[in-house]
Amino acid sequence: MNHSLLEARITVRYGKQAVLSDLAFQVEDGEMVGLAGMSGSGKSSLALALMRLLHLRGGTVSGELRLRGRDLLTISEKEMRRVRGCEMALVLQSAQAALNPALTLDRQFQLVWEAHSRVCWREKREDVARLLESFRLPATPDFLRRRPDEISVGQAQRVLIAMAMLHKPALLVADEITSALDPLTEREVLEVLRNANREWGTAILFVSHNLHALVSLCHSLAVLHEGRIVERGSVAGIRRTPQHVYTRELLSTLRAPEHPSPAISASLGASRALNE
Repeated sequence: MNHSLLEARITVRYGKQAVLSDLAFQVEDGEMVGLAGMSGSGKSSLALALMRLLHLRGGTVSGELRLRGRDLLTISEKEMRRVRGCEMALVLQSAQAALNPALTLDRQFQLVWEAHSRVCWREKREDVARLLESFRLPATPDFLRRRPDEISVGQAQRVLIAMAMLHKPALLVADEITSALDPLTEREVLEVLRNANREWGTAILFVSHNLHALVSLCHSLAVLHEGRIVERGSVAGIRRTPQHVYTRELLSTLRAPEHPSPAISASLGASRALNE
């Protein structure tokens, strides 16, 4: 029986309040899927739920979450630790916060590698240099000796993506990773994601309120509204004939209307800035 790479039908709760209700979607091998929605719609909760890390924020997940047919909600934490970073990786919004400020970049790459492999780190260093070069980062000993506060925000975000790609996971979940970037740096980070998809066939779930970034990168789009996916389809198809009223309102921001609705204007302010 053939399975999608990722098949999810989950409900996410904080206490008794459900922020995502019977949310159903799938990601195929090599597909780049965009998940769009306003701030506070539960996108980041979904990203953590997929990695089974939502309990760190006091949330719970129920339903089914299958990676190549295996339900991740039923396996042990020990098994899940082997999945995280190796089969499925997460890149968070703030790279500077995600990286350890006390350690050099080289040491952090080493720790990520050794978490899932017994191959000697010295044998992997040349591969790391090639990985850095493909992500438009300096592959020099001097750069790797730096700490996170000694590199730019854009470099830090690309370093974090490179670390996530170290074990060539089948799926990369990117949670609002362009929200703190200027338009030029955002474009560079999106190109890094394209390269990961093109060179290694990595599927990408790109979670963002930045509709410009989503439609420029992704093959397909899922629109999240009030805890449910209200529309799903190819980017071209949804842009051509959006079915849901919320999708139509989101798409109106691509044309930078003179008077957008307050809710959409607030949630997609970063997207509108790219048109100014």
